[in-house]
Amino acid sequence: MHIERITQLDESIVVAFEKLMPELTGREEYPSFEELNKVIESDNVHLCVAFDDQEKVIGTITVILVRIPTGLKALIEDVIVDKEARGKGVGTALIWHAMQIARDKGAVKIDLTSHPRRIAANKLYQKLGFEKRESNVYRYYFEN
Repeated sequence: MHIERITQLDESIVVAFEKLMPELTGREEYPSFEELNKVIESDNVHLCVAFDDQEKVIGTITVILVRIPTGLKALIEDVIVDKEARGKGVGTALIWHAMQIARDKGAVKIDLTSHPRRIAANKLYQKLGFEKRESNVYRYYFEN
């Protein structure tokens, strides 16, 4: 297995997201080629993909770097491991990779959120040293 930051988009990555995104969201919706291209064009966003030995995409993670008054902060988003690759260390490798990116860029902290129903993922994050915070998360949806 190896993990790479996606800097050039091709159709195989788009197809991989078509397969992986429903595993995260539970819905048959996924980013288009254009949307993924916008993601990889941002200097502050690292879209990383895990490949198996046959170069099949088996997981993904997104690291976002944001400079705020308290310092450089990293956020981990959209951690997805293909259901056929779970339990084989892919999630751990993706998280360590994301943490190394954040550390190398000078981040002072790294945050992630995970839905409580993702029991295995939550256990993994805590095992890797992430602390559950006592915080409310709020979201506002804009009308289209």
